[in-house]
Amino acid sequence: MSVPAPVPASPAGHRPGAPAPAGADLDVLLAQRVRRGLGGSVLSGRTARVVFDTRTGDLWTVDLARGRGSVHRGGASDPTLTVCGTGDALADIVSGRVSGVHAFLDGRVSVRGDLGLALQLDGIFTDLEERPVTHPRAREAVVMGVRTSWLEAGPADAPPVVLLHGLGATNASMLPLLTDLSRDHRVLAPDSPGFGTSEAPASSFSSAWYAAWLNAFQVHTRSRGAVLIGNSMGGRVALEAGLEHPGHVRALVLLAPSPAFRRLRQYVPLVRLYSPQIARLPMPPLSHAVVVEGIKAMMSSPDRLPQAWYDAAADETVRVLRSPAHRVAFLSVARQIYLEEAHGRNGFWDRLPGLLPPALFVWGDRDRLVPASFARHVGDALPSAPSVVMEDCGHIPHYEQPEDTLTLVRGFLDTV
Repeated sequence: MSVPAPVPASPAGHRPGAPAPAGADLDVLLAQRVRRGLGGSVLSGRTARVVFDTRTGDLWTVDLARGRGSVHRGGASDPTLTVCGTGDALADIVSGRVSGVHAFLDGRVSVRGDLGLALQLDGIFTDLEERPVTHPRAREAVVMGVRTSWLEAGPADAPPVVLLHGLGATNASMLPLLTDLSRDHRVLAPDSPGFGTSEAPASSFSSAWYAAWLNAFQVHTRSRGAVLIGNSMGGRVALEAGLEHPGHVRALVLLAPSPAFRRLRQYVPLVRLYSPQIARLPMPPLSHAVVVEGIKAMMSSPDRLPQAWYDAAADETVRVLRSPAHRVAFLSVARQIYLEEAHGRNGFWDRLPGLLPPALFVWGDRDRLVPASFARHVGDALPSAPSVVMEDCGHIPHYEQPEDTLTLVRGFLDTV
């Protein structure tokens, strides 16, 4: 989508009879939103400072304090979140005419800082009865004793789909799927416990524990019978849910799911000695640049994605991993993935043939984390399950090749 030319945001030079400049709109729109308050939203307990920047020198700062807000012209030092875009783009979002998620994916706005807050903030700009069903709205509840955050979009009575993100990611990593599928599905995209804006409890963070949490989440949200779509770690959780709770899962779409290691298991005794609790020790802050390069390494062709997306994802990773509890969760999951038994009574590969829900597997031929060679082993275990290897694709196919991925996903959904 083309970005409109910047519009001067200062009302001082506004000519009588001329269209009101975007800045004047934002003055009114932000004031109206703040006056309505944040009661009942997931932000009612948040304290944060949000800067809206038109990139032409015009800035507004919104201070959020436990359900109340205030707005003033000008910037702020060390904001929690900065949203940049033309005055028109920002006015469209604040008025609720355009979803901030859609504007971000279209390149109309960029986000720096707390990406989770940006997704939650997006949902308050229009009242529930006025918001198009495809506009994501933020939700929060205690599920299996864990404060869980999720995004939801789509018709309430449509077939449910649950999106499950990968290790170190958040529900933001599933936005391309959420925005497309919400046209005709009820789509829920949670931050898994230990990641994003969800709580990081004291837990084993095993795939079985996540499957139990996911079942409780489906009960709470009345989304039993959903299609589960998972990337990487999320794919492994989806598989475990299909194995343990097949009656609650309609079908599975596994995007580069992380299975049990079949080789390189010589380090298992050493890794067993390693406690994730070491992550509670003070650590130097992560480098934003290093995180960006790490994310790019998961792509076959990193230049396919705009730099603004990498910056937003890296900011969120750095923010989340400042929390010792979330660092423990990250290392716990990584440890569980490596230590999972490949064979035997509880071995992943010996249990996989018992999967009952229909499943589609999608792999990237240039995936450096989960090699596409796993497709052969999945084919041996589930010969009836379609397995597609995408060419020139890395670990996150729905971002790197969104159109082809959605074609595969929708074609599979049509069959189930």
